[in-house]
Amino acid sequence: MKRAATLFTDRVFGNAIIMLVLTTLFWGGNTIAGQLAVGRVSPMVVVFLRWLIVSVLLTVTLLPRIKQEWPVMRPHLGKLCLMALFGFTGFNMLFYMAAHYTTAVNLGILQGSMPIFVLIGSVALLGARVRLLQVVGIIATLAGVALVAAQGSLETLLSLSINPGDGLMLIASFFYAGYTITLRNRPQVSGLVFFAVLSVMAALISIPGLAYEMATDTAQWPTPTGWLVTLYIALFPSCIAQIFFIRGVELVGPARAGVFLNLVPIFAAALGILLLGEPFRLHHALALVLVLGGIWLSERKRKSS
Repeated sequence: MKRAATLFTDRVFGNAIIMLVLTTLFWGGNTIAGQLAVGRVSPMVVVFLRWLIVSVLLTVTLLPRIKQEWPVMRPHLGKLCLMALFGFTGFNMLFYMAAHYTTAVNLGILQGSMPIFVLIGSVALLGARVRLLQVVGIIATLAGVALVAAQGSLETLLSLSINPGDGLMLIASFFYAGYTITLRNRPQVSGLVFFAVLSVMAALISIPGLAYEMATDTAQWPTPTGWLVTLYIALFPSCIAQIFFIRGVELVGPARAGVFLNLVPIFAAALGILLLGEPFRLHHALALVLVLGGIWLSERKRKSS
C-alpha cells in the first residue's frame, strides 16, 4: 500500500503534464455538466451547492492550517470577498445561465477569451507592456470569439444580434479575467488555504441569488440526475482540478502552467460533440484556430519577453 502511494506521488502527482491535462479536462467537462444541468437544477441552486460542498470538504480537511494562516488573510477580507464574488460566484452563475441558451461547444470556445481579457487588463490596470505579436494574438482571438458569438453569420455580426448565452459567457469570462489579474497580489498564504477561504465566501455570497430564485419560484432543487451533475461539478472542476492546477504550478511555474489552459476549449468542444452529439460546424473550427492561434501568439511572446 505504501509503495503504491509512493508510486502515485512520483509518477502522477509529481508529473506536471498529467496534473495540468487532467485539470483542463475537468474544466472542459464543466461545459458538459452545464448543459446537463439544464432542466435538472437551476443556476443559483447549483452554484450554491457547488461551493457549499467544496467549502465543507476543504474546511474540514484544512481547518488547522486555515487557523494558522488566518491572521495574514484577515486584513484583506474586502478584496477576498470581491475575488470570490467575481471569480467564483459571479462567473459560475453566468456560466450556468448561459448554458440555457447556447451549446457546450460555444461555451468552451468562448472561454478561450479569458487569457486575452487577462492580457488587456494587465496592460490597462497594471501597466504591463504589450508587443506587436501580442496585439496580433488579441485580434485573432477576439475574431474567433466574434465568429462564435455571431454563429458564423456575417449578417448576424453586422446587426449585432448575439445569442444571449454567448453574451453571458463573454461577461463571465471577463469576470474571471478580473479575478485572475488580482491573483497577482493575493495574500501570501498557501494556495490550498487561499482557495478554501474563497470557497467559503463564494458559498455565502451565492445565498442572495439562491434566495431570489426561491422568492421568484424559479429555484429547482436537483433531480437524481441533477445531484450527479452537481457532485461532478463540486468534486472535479471545483475541487480536484483546482488542487491539481496548484500542484502543476508548483512543479513548472505559472507561465508554463498557463499555456495548458488553451486545452479547455479543445476538450469542451470534443466532449460536447462526443457526449451530447452537438454539431461541429465550419465556423467552430475556424474559431478554434483563431482563438488557440491568438493565445499561442500571446503566450509565445510573453514567455520570450
